[in-house]
Amino acid sequence: MGGSSIGEGTLSLGDFVASAKALIEKWKVIDVEDSLPDWQWKPCGKTGVPSEEEGYLALEGVYRNPGGRHAQSSSECVHIYDYHVVYSFSYKVPVLYFQGHQAGGQLLTLDEIKEDLPSHSLKLLGESKWTFITWEEHPHFSRPWFTLHPCGTSDCMKLLLEGVENKDQHVQYLPAWLSVVGQAVGLKIPLELYASGLKTQE
Repeated sequence: MGGSSIGEGTLSLGDFVASAKALIEKWKVIDVEDSLPDWQWKPCGKTGVPSEEEGYLALEGVYRNPGGRHAQSSSECVHIYDYHVVYSFSYKVPVLYFQGHQAGGQLLTLDEIKEDLPSHSLKLLGESKWTFITWEEHPHFSRPWFTLHPCGTSDCMKLLLEGVENKDQHVQYLPAWLSVVGQAVGLKIPLELYASGLKTQE
């Protein structure tokens, strides 16, 4: 089964890709805020040849007003965020990389990003042992992005996937994971994205 160990809270690269593609399809059919764009799979290869197995999940161009509310379009005071979900070969879990910038293109500092976050996100970042933000090189761009460190992800995912049938766990992994990490960075993930996986499929 592709060497996956979802019961351990981790997943294989193949399961990551399958879960990413399932999330993209589900996102298109559920009720999502108009201000949120669609998730996309961005293939890329180290040899310069794009590969379906090598790539990342991207949600780009999310407009946010100061104070954390999603916004419809650009203006001088609106900040624009990009979110990338990348597979970590070391931890065998997804990692969220993100950055924000002003309408003119200047990157936001961590303090400016925190000012954009709603209070429940700041509370989660302050209390949770596995949602702390670091500044690391993006594996596909070779320049630093903010990231939520993946050290506690597998422990959290073991708990989150307990109610999901074994055959659905690899597909439901990313929606379940995003339901938590999205909160930490102020990204509203619709409940249906994860909740539908808890129903038994015929």
